[in-house]
Amino acid sequence: MKEGIHPPYHSVVFKDSSTGATIITRSTMTSEQKIKMEDGNEYPLILLEITADSHPFYTGTQRLIDTQGRVDKFKKRYNR
Repeated sequence: MKEGIHPPYHSVVFKDSSTGATIITRSTMTSEQKIKMEDGNEYPLILLEITADSHPFYTGTQRLIDTQGRVDKFKKRYNR
């Protein structure tokens, strides 16, 4: 691999906004938001709408997650 062209990897926390589940992993993503974890370290926080913790395929249940008003817009358009 060429030196200096790849972004640096660092530890980050991904958090599922619907369930609150957190995952600490390494990534090239960064964020201005920070979170302090149980180990006492502070990590950049990246919020996710859906993870394996909340996805219907993995949980076996169906939940309606409407973060941008798409369902209401559909109902309003078709009077349902």
